Amino acid sequence: MKKFLLLPGFIIYHFSFIIAQQDAWHITADRIDPANYFGITVANGMIGLVSSPEPMKVKDVVLNGAYDNYQRGRVSNILKGFNFVNMNLDVDGQRISRNSVSGYKQTLDMRQAQLTTTFDVGDKVSVSHSVMALRHLPFCALSIVEITAKKDVTITPASVIEAPDILQDVRNLYAQIDRPHVLIPLLTSVGKSPSGKYSVAASTSFVFEEKHGSEPELIHEDWDYNMHLLKFSKKLKAGETYRFAVVGTVISSAHVADAHNEAERLTIYAALERTERLLKRHRADWDKLWASDIAIDGPVEDARAVHSAMYHLYSFAREGTALSLSPMGLSGLGYNGHVFWDTELWMYPPLLVLHPEIARSLLEFRFQLLDEAKQNAFSHGYKGAMYPWESTTTGQEETPVWALTGPFQQHITGCVGWAAWQYYAVTKDKEWLRTRGWPMLKEGADFWASRVERNGPGKYDINNVIGANEWQENIDNNAFTNGMAKTVLAYATDAAKELGLAPDPDWMHVADNIPILKFPDGTTRENATYDGVTIKQADVNLLAYPLKVITDPVQVKKDLDYYEPRMAKDGPAMGNAILAVSAARAGDPVRAYDLWVKSYQPNEVPPFGVLAETAGGTNPYFATGAGGFLQATLMGFGGLDITPQGIVQMKTKLPKGWKSLTMSGIGVEKKTFTVK
Repeated sequence: MKKFLLLPGFIIYHFSFIIAQQDAWHITADRIDPANYFGITVANGMIGLVSSPEPMKVKDVVLNGAYDNYQRGRVSNILKGFNFVNMNLDVDGQRISRNSVSGYKQTLDMRQAQLTTTFDVGDKVSVSHSVMALRHLPFCALSIVEITAKKDVTITPASVIEAPDILQDVRNLYAQIDRPHVLIPLLTSVGKSPSGKYSVAASTSFVFEEKHGSEPELIHEDWDYNMHLLKFSKKLKAGETYRFAVVGTVISSAHVADAHNEAERLTIYAALERTERLLKRHRADWDKLWASDIAIDGPVEDARAVHSAMYHLYSFAREGTALSLSPMGLSGLGYNGHVFWDTELWMYPPLLVLHPEIARSLLEFRFQLLDEAKQNAFSHGYKGAMYPWESTTTGQEETPVWALTGPFQQHITGCVGWAAWQYYAVTKDKEWLRTRGWPMLKEGADFWASRVERNGPGKYDINNVIGANEWQENIDNNAFTNGMAKTVLAYATDAAKELGLAPDPDWMHVADNIPILKFPDGTTRENATYDGVTIKQADVNLLAYPLKVITDPVQVKKDLDYYEPRMAKDGPAMGNAILAVSAARAGDPVRAYDLWVKSYQPNEVPPFGVLAETAGGTNPYFATGAGGFLQATLMGFGGLDITPQGIVQMKTKLPKGWKSLTMSGIGVEKKTFTVK
């Protein structure tokens, strides 16, 4: 067990025993303490299923794209759906629980996005229970159960649908669709979101391997308004293995007009596809995702950590949508499921180089809400578009009123424009630039041109903001905010020229006169009143990467040396990651690797090593941290850089112990880059 000393008397333990299976694709938890358990999520970009320490249960079902108010900060929150993948199991009439099983082990297969739990029930049966959120069916999940009898026994499995407390007016229904060659049982629940704004529905069905007419007899039990189940009993001989599956759907009227009927239709469809066809397509889609991979020939724990970060970002987003990423992905209700700069600056860049089609979905979310951003600018007395610090599908500001980040953390508007130009640089999709990217860049540039206070040459100040370091509020001329404004004003100018349009000449005039402040010794100053106090996270250092406002290696190192010791030990994970990029690009792999490890390892929590936001934190999974960690890997050690010529590779050095780093499936051309 490794120790990380963070603060006097404050030690975080990294539980090295949690990863029992020594390869880069599996995370195994076999010493599970239910009182100190932080679940891992299986997700498909639309639904997230958060694991539980209890056998055959999941803790939460999170539904992307659906928000309602249920008394969390007086703002909208991402919805919990019906818990539709839970199961009960009775063995010889006795209900199993965590206390009545042995050999309990949970393994996530990241390659196939499948969580498998195995355990024994005394000397009677061995059980394997696998759960996955089907990649090709965005609202559907599949559970596969195998029960092997050690002696003659009677088993009684039950498929259970439970309603979380937030759902109202819950109705439970059961029906059977009998066709000449198949019986389709449908267990369904329908309810209302907390305010009644949306209908939410879930439906499940058993999938048996027996021929029609020989399936077990099914019994429906309606326990109360919040839970009902469908069960069957089966006698097994010693040595016999019985296998069955449960398919299910959860969906809301935020996604389709008639959630109830659509849930049942999708469940019927999945049931008739049968288990093997579902598995084949699910795995094929994940094979396509993993065609873009990062392979480390070095310590297996390093390779596994990278795959874990990739797995979570791949799980939380998907192509072909207008949905974005929350800092906690689909792992729970952290940050209410809202969308921040965490998407564009932290999670988006690795997805852009690995899967541009997913990155496009994240940008589509912003484009669809451009009119709301223009209204927000108008309300604050500015031109153009001012994106909200916290956004949901309404496009309005969703930050709780007491948090000043809402009206003042305006660099988010720059982050959106920055991400748009990065997409064009990687894809060269001029039609997308014309119809999507240009409107966002133009309106963002108009915002900054109206936002600056024109106090003379070199003094086009941006006052009264909150920067990346949120611990300093209502400051003037913040380094990151000013640097981002200068950057996107230039990008908007470039975009206009690329499209054969005349850029507003005021944009570059403004950009050239926005100051980047410095201390007397030449170190970049975080803001006009910054005096060297501890900072929450990197701010000035973002000017070197990813903004490239500061490119002189001497200046980059000077700023790195000054701000690294001022980074808070309890700050969010991504700060050290951004420092790691600068260190790696400066040719210092020892320093870079130390920062790379600090950006994730102290934040791991048991039993799967999922990432909390901060060292010692308890709010996993922090997808923002995963995004920063992957940038440190790809753009730091890997040397990848997004330029007007597309993705290129800089010369870098690998950490000691890494023989090679291979990045495959990169960009639209799916290139392979290697560092040895």
